[in-house]
Amino acid sequence: MFDKILIANRGEIALRILRACKELGIATVAVHSTADADAMHVRLADESVCIGPPPSKDSYLNVPALLAACEITGVDAVHPGYGFLSENARFAEILGEHNLHFIGPKAEHIRLMGDKIEAKKTARKLGIPVVPGSEGAVGANDDAMAIAQKIGFPVLVKAASGGGGRGMKVAQAAEDLMLALSTAANEAKSAFGDASVYLEKYLQKPRHIEIQVLGDGRGGAIHLGERDCSLQRRHQKVWEEGPSPALDVAARQKIGATVAKAMQQMKYLGVGTVEFLYEDGEFYFIEMNTRIQVEHPVTEMITDIDLVLEQIRIAAGGDLPITQDEVMIHGHSIECRVNAENPVSFRPSPGKIMQYHPPGGLGVRIDSAVYQGYVIPPYYDSLVGKLIVHGKTRGECLMRLRRALDEMVVEGIETTLPLFRALVREPAIIDGDYHIHWLEQYLNGQPAA
Repeated sequence: MFDKILIANRGEIALRILRACKELGIATVAVHSTADADAMHVRLADESVCIGPPPSKDSYLNVPALLAACEITGVDAVHPGYGFLSENARFAEILGEHNLHFIGPKAEHIRLMGDKIEAKKTARKLGIPVVPGSEGAVGANDDAMAIAQKIGFPVLVKAASGGGGRGMKVAQAAEDLMLALSTAANEAKSAFGDASVYLEKYLQKPRHIEIQVLGDGRGGAIHLGERDCSLQRRHQKVWEEGPSPALDVAARQKIGATVAKAMQQMKYLGVGTVEFLYEDGEFYFIEMNTRIQVEHPVTEMITDIDLVLEQIRIAAGGDLPITQDEVMIHGHSIECRVNAENPVSFRPSPGKIMQYHPPGGLGVRIDSAVYQGYVIPPYYDSLVGKLIVHGKTRGECLMRLRRALDEMVVEGIETTLPLFRALVREPAIIDGDYHIHWLEQYLNGQPAA
């Protein structure tokens, strides 16, 4: 097992990792920008190192500063969390070159799945169903039009690198394709430094289903069920739940077994999430995230498996905690991402939290690094915290979530709490009858069909 881990992140995920380390008896080092000097994970870590000014490029993405922090504190491993350097294959390699363990997948798998085109090709080879689309990158030429017409409009133009909805445009008809290609390519170049884009069939009302996997890097791999992340705004997840209300037992077992087998063939190491669109009983691979996910607590609540703790154990050479037959999904869990944003315009609302009261009670969990008096800085994401609830049934879970949302108090800044208080009372949400476009339609005042 590792003796000391440097946590190369901030906010709630840094605190989440710190808690897992404490339970394993591992010493922790927090790194922080000057803007995060008063952050909770900095207060609770065994040691802390300031790695630069507020901009991420000068601190949390500053590899030389992170390496220096590793050297002066004598750590033997680095946990990248999510975001920042968590899916940077070169960072993983650099750590290895300095005799430091990267708590995450092998660099080759990060690089492979980070290229969306190669990821699709690999998925197809491994027997994972994929969305119909181009075999590789396309440009504004006759071939792109021919491919789009073969797939059938509408089509989705997507960045080959990156994610989060950037470099993604829909072409409803042939006359829209050239503009969608150029706009997506420009966005991709600006956001990821790579203008490559590819085409996929645009599904009309799919669900977003993702399968949580855990591999030992030696050919052992299991799946831990699915999460439904269909409630999204601008391709950003807002509400996640598991199991999905859209899947039956047979569909769940089939796609889970397919994904686990693929991870065994890859000899995948650590945690990962294989993401699909699901429509009319068919799954279509869209990407794989080679890191811990923001929504991982949903899986933890329905499996009783500490994913971050197991991620650390496996990175240190440990075995899988259980076999596939021993994985038991029980009850239902929902996570709401509470952001420091105006609940109507979604304009960021950084500032000082004047009053803070997290909800409690049976089956209620808060993953957050804020506290009363904490100032949410304007430099990073706007996440205040994640409210996660669990119930024996989905109905019980929804009632518990409604109660917890009404209990939660965050004053001094605007938050998205009012949105969730409205959503949990919507008939379509209560019935589990929604898709990836539902929330956008709801927010725009359109009939959510």
